Amino acid sequence: MEMQEVLFYAIMAFTIFSAVIVAFANKLIHSAFALLFTFVGFAGLYIYLSADFLAVTQIIIYVGGILVLILFGVLMTQDIYDVKAIAAHNPLLLSLGGGAFTAIIIAVLISKKPWFTLLNKEFAPTTATIGKLILYEYLLPFEIASILLLGALIGAVYLARAEDKDK
Repeated sequence: MEMQEVLFYAIMAFTIFSAVIVAFANKLIHSAFALLFTFVGFAGLYIYLSADFLAVTQIIIYVGGILVLILFGVLMTQDIYDVKAIAAHNPLLLSLGGGAFTAIIIAVLISKKPWFTLLNKEFAPTTATIGKLILYEYLLPFEIASILLLGALIGAVYLARAEDKDK
């Protein structure tokens, strides 16, 4: 077995192990910290697949933003271990059944698709290509999406202020 395969299997095992901890940890804070390692594992897989832009985006957006927001939400929530919230947790058999059903669907989809392998593919950075595409070929759709998001943000602020005036 080559070193690349060993590295891939190590990253894959690390990611799956931390994802299992996310799903089956008894405490919410343990799940949140295990989610950090799951996101880092996915970033490692992106680097392994020569998708450096996706790896950096994964670290900045998910680890740096979303996970920090989740951790603050967990740490600042009062009565996180309320009896009613714990009793509403899904039963183990239902979760395992859903996971098995999803695994069967994925296995069927994987078996139907012909997979092609590229041997000895060298690492090539993608950030320059993505930057050129955004600034030249996809500039108009990118700007339209930014104007749409700006309009949604202005609308959300307007609706939030309208609710404050009613109170």
